[in-house]
Amino acid sequence: MGTDTVRAGAADEAVGRRREQRGWYFYDWACSVYSTSVLTVFLGPYLTSVAGNAADADGYVHPLGLPVRAGSFFAYSVSLSVILAVLVMPLVGAAADRTGRKKPLLGAAAYTGAAATAGMFLLDGDRYLLGGALLVVANAAQSVAMMLYNSYLPQIAPPEERDAVSSRGWALGYAAGSLVLVADLVLYTAHGSFGLSETAAVRICLASAGLWWGAFTLVPLRRLRDRHARAAGASAPGLRQLAATVRDMRRHPLTLAFLLAYLVYNDGIQTVITQASVYGSQELRLGQSTLIVAVLLVQVLAVAGALAMGRLARVYGAKRTILGSLVAWTLTLAVGYFLPARAPVGFFVLAGGIGLVLGGSQALSRSLFSHLVPPGKEAEYFSAYEVSDRGMSWLGPLLFGVTYQLTGSYRSAIVSLVAFFVVGFALLARVPVGRAIAAAGNPVPERI
Repeated sequence: MGTDTVRAGAADEAVGRRREQRGWYFYDWACSVYSTSVLTVFLGPYLTSVAGNAADADGYVHPLGLPVRAGSFFAYSVSLSVILAVLVMPLVGAAADRTGRKKPLLGAAAYTGAAATAGMFLLDGDRYLLGGALLVVANAAQSVAMMLYNSYLPQIAPPEERDAVSSRGWALGYAAGSLVLVADLVLYTAHGSFGLSETAAVRICLASAGLWWGAFTLVPLRRLRDRHARAAGASAPGLRQLAATVRDMRRHPLTLAFLLAYLVYNDGIQTVITQASVYGSQELRLGQSTLIVAVLLVQVLAVAGALAMGRLARVYGAKRTILGSLVAWTLTLAVGYFLPARAPVGFFVLAGGIGLVLGGSQALSRSLFSHLVPPGKEAEYFSAYEVSDRGMSWLGPLLFGVTYQLTGSYRSAIVSLVAFFVVGFALLARVPVGRAIAAAGNPVPERI
């Protein structure tokens, strides 16, 4: 009788865990549309054109009385959103761990971002300040929400399931991004058939991403559950809390070593994502439609790539699979260096290579880090992880820009990013992840 009761309890726990995991996947499905349709495709060019409408004869706008080139306004807004996120994430992460109420904080961050994105429908004419403010709020809220979302992973998946669970989440996110991007492209390219101007079509694409984000966030908020809080004192303000988290990590130097490796190679990944369209348009002389199709190709193949690398991790371990992906990133950049101009087929091959390794390398990095987090400090440590993901991604663009400035060649600029993958590979290879997991107080999976 006792054995049957234990088995029944274990079965109920497994059913509950699967339900939570399915709800957790849906936050990727909800928010990835913002990253794809808003940040990657539509908002940059559109906000730049709106700022251009407000510019003076010399091409400058003057937010808060400061002269800013209209073409730089989008980049500065993204940078400001990163600074805001870096200040807020550690504070929210510590509060989530202290109170045990992650779900209300996740909902608040998600709906703040979704509302700001939906408000982009009002972005028209010369309202560049409104656009900048909405971007700052949406992007910072997205970072905070992703930090809380990621911190659920070690709570909803036992060690042996995390690679697969993380990969499925990434894959579902890329699937959503692909689906909505197809609908956006139909609306955008055939806007006249729908009785819309081009700007109206763009505003609908932007706002619909916010509505999608808000609607599907209901699923994880219904299925995820809060855990008991750990005892802790009052939270410090944002940067002080981040400093306290890093000091705590010094007691787990192998966790910190992995975070450093991730910071380096992820900076390379983020820079390739943001600069590939610049390389395609300026160096390879490809049109906007070709670039948009390439983004869609990346989204579609990232689904297959994330799932395939999740399976590889079960056979070879997450660390070896990530190392293999960094080799693939290096080879992809080498191919990109030699692509001829005005050759869209070659650029599609490059986009395909990026897509196949993009989702998997990010998903497995997230799941591997989840093993290195001391129990009870998930949100706090994932705030540092998210800062590494979002807040330190300025080094790659800086190297890209300086290389172009010195050489005048986008080919030299794109191949300079190989340094991030080589250094990241070397740093990750030196991390004994088994010992790191044990030192963090977690069970060591059979393959890691």
